[in-house]
Amino acid sequence: MAFISRSAIVRAHLYRAKSVQLDTRDVKSHTLAMSHADRLTASRLVLAPIFFCIFMWGEAVGIPAMLVAIILVILFIVIELSDLFDGLVARNSGTVSSFGKLFDPFADVFARITYFVCFAWAGIMPLWVLLLILYREFGILFLRMMLAQRGVAMAARSGGKAKAVVYMTAGALSLLYWCLPKVGVPTGAFDPLARGIILVVYLVAAILSVASFIDYWIQFRKLVPSSSPR
Repeated sequence: MAFISRSAIVRAHLYRAKSVQLDTRDVKSHTLAMSHADRLTASRLVLAPIFFCIFMWGEAVGIPAMLVAIILVILFIVIELSDLFDGLVARNSGTVSSFGKLFDPFADVFARITYFVCFAWAGIMPLWVLLLILYREFGILFLRMMLAQRGVAMAARSGGKAKAVVYMTAGALSLLYWCLPKVGVPTGAFDPLARGIILVVYLVAAILSVASFIDYWIQFRKLVPSSSPR
């Protein structure tokens, strides 16, 4: 049996402890960097309910209509900008993670479904489009859960990103249409045209919603055979 000196064993333990310490610092710095992107993402989970409350009850509690409109526009812009910048922060800091790939689309759906409910309640968004979008989002959520059981995080697809742009456009147009009378701009003269444009955008959103779900399903079928439950 080979003889190992006590000093060699001590040196080995010291080296291992030093390596663990370095790894711990790396993990801490990684967690700290990710927290910046995560906080931007999580802000949508806070701002979306505020948007809903102000939209539904802002005037009822005494907030002037013009101020309600201004607050909603600001909240909408901040929500959409956070969706842009959280990904940039994660990529620029090299902290893209499986958690972020799931958390970001979840926060997107959470925020956009919130203001879509507002617009459907106001009669701007067709209810059937809202229902179709809900079906699509629950379907995607189920596929992601299935892949998560196999240790796979399915990031946003290009079709899903195109759909998100149309969602944002539909939301922006709907909010603009709803806010104009609040700030004293009558919409009577161009109301049919405005509603027609908004309806077309929602129809495009519905088509892309279905198309992106098909794209995710195809990707899911590709990933399932190559992954096994952990």
